Formats: sequence, C-alpha cells, structure tokens
Amino acid sequence: MRVVLLLVALLLSGPVSAQTVVGDAIPQSLTGEPGDAARGRAVVANRQVGLCLLCHTGPFPEERFQGNLAPSLSGAGARWSEGQLRLRVVDAGRLNPATIMPPYYRTEGLERVARAFAGKPILSAAQVEDVVAFLMTLKE
Repeated sequence: MRVVLLLVALLLSGPVSAQTVVGDAIPQSLTGEPGDAARGRAVVANRQVGLCLLCHTGPFPEERFQGNLAPSLSGAGARWSEGQLRLRVVDAGRLNPATIMPPYYRTEGLERVARAFAGKPILSAAQVEDVVAFLMTLKE
C-alpha cells in the first residue's frame, strides 16, 4: 500500500528534470522541449518574476532603471552557448561561487530561504527554457 501511495505521489508531482552539468554547461533542456523566446523576454523584463533587470542591462528600451552590477544581456547569445546560458540561469554559483546572482532553479544547499519558498525554484523548468531561448536570440 505504501509503495502504491508513493508511486501516485510521484506521478502527481510532475516531471522531474535532469540537470547534468558537462563542463561549464547544462547541454540538455530541463523540459525536453525548446523554450519560447517571447515568454522568456517577458520573464526577463518582469520585475516581479525574474528580477533580471535589477542587476543586468539589455535591449529593453521601454524599461527604465536597468542594473549595472552584472554583464549586459545584449549579445549573450553570441557570447555563450545554449547550455552555458542554461547553467548560468539554473545555478551561476557553480561557475562563480562569489556571484550575487541567485540560483533560479537549484533548490538544495541554499541559505536564508523563507519557509514559504523552501524547496521551490525561483523559475520553473519551462521558464528557465524560455529565458534561455530568449537570451539565445540576443546576438548583438
């Protein structure tokens, strides 16, 4: 009976996405599907969801008060591969332990996380893929 309940709970919990890091990248999509660049742009520009523009600047002429603490997002798709961008969004701390960029998809080993957010990623796997798809369009 316990095994049946465990299997039902696992099935209802949704897909589990593998995050195999190879070098400085996560080469495989977290969802198995490509992201949507338009939705990714919306996540990046939304100050209530991604908060990307708190630290980064980018090609968002409609957005005032963009950050200057982190690299510009302009040209990100030319500077890094899809897998490299994915790792930076999932957990930039793997590449730079001193980064102030939060891990948008990692949920383990975090400090000072409010109980309401413990064990929950900032972005869903689909949102990560959408952001990566958008960043890949930024070639200049």
